[in-house]
Amino acid sequence: MNKSDKILVAGSAGMVGSAIMRNLIRNGFTNLIGTYFRNVPDKHSNVRYRRVDFLDPHATGYLFTEEEPDIVFYAAAKVGGIVANNTYRAQFLYDNLQIQNNIIHTSHMTQVKKLLYLGSSCIYPKNCPQPIKEEYLLTGPLEYTNEPYAIAKIAGMKMCENYNLQYGTNYISAMPTNLYGPNDNYDLQNSHVLPALIRKFHEAKVSGSSHVDIWGSGAPLREFMHVDDLAAASVFLMENYTGNDFFNVGWGKDISIKDLAGIIKEVVGFKGELVFDHSKPDGTHRKLLDVSRLTSLGFTPTIQLRDGIAGTYEDFINKHGKEFSGIRL
Repeated sequence: MNKSDKILVAGSAGMVGSAIMRNLIRNGFTNLIGTYFRNVPDKHSNVRYRRVDFLDPHATGYLFTEEEPDIVFYAAAKVGGIVANNTYRAQFLYDNLQIQNNIIHTSHMTQVKKLLYLGSSCIYPKNCPQPIKEEYLLTGPLEYTNEPYAIAKIAGMKMCENYNLQYGTNYISAMPTNLYGPNDNYDLQNSHVLPALIRKFHEAKVSGSSHVDIWGSGAPLREFMHVDDLAAASVFLMENYTGNDFFNVGWGKDISIKDLAGIIKEVVGFKGELVFDHSKPDGTHRKLLDVSRLTSLGFTPTIQLRDGIAGTYEDFINKHGKEFSGIRL
């Protein structure tokens, strides 16, 4: 990428898209276009923002034809936690297929020079060997609860791969591990485990509760990466890789849910007890990405878990402290 390239960040209002935008600004890229649909993004003075519905092929085509971006970061998606994925199965499948069909195909039709497609580690079979290597893709059944979302993401990365093969495009795919950071979703019904725990501990602290309930035994192992590290990896790949491989993006190390809860408890300052509800299922015991393909190119994440959680909690307080404190205004 050149500093003068016109760069479109599709989905810049979300956690991932906003992190990519922050990284590009810090690194001196100035010709930036952000997009949003419902949620208004954090505003930056040197970014032009466009409201667009990527479900609409005509709106997508109009945006690309008018702006003529050189580079596209694909961070637009319909996302949610286990409950949302399993409840809105058809919607998660249709919306994500439609959004990526429109963006990837329109990028080809308007001669975008390079595109980065961001998927998810849920693309891998439910019972993968650990740590999970890229070559384990399509070697077994998916986890049922998020199967529609995973199928859509697999289709998106295969679109990138096969557009490269048929049309000579320069599209690459990255599969991040569990993410957290500024602009996360803290809805207990639709969020992932780390932001949900931040909210639960904060509300327990404010209300003076004696304990916080944790689903399951706390034994499962999960990997977490700060979204700013993902943004750094995304820009790194766009600047340093051309080819048809796709990349796992993560730390390559994991932590138990019990130990994660202990860190969040300490950061939030909650003084009560942790109560693990053993009647609830734990799910897959371990989910860890093998990131050797990415590290072999020279990328290493830098934000340690406790530091990242502390910064995320500060962002949570600044944006949602009163909303999720039990205070009635």
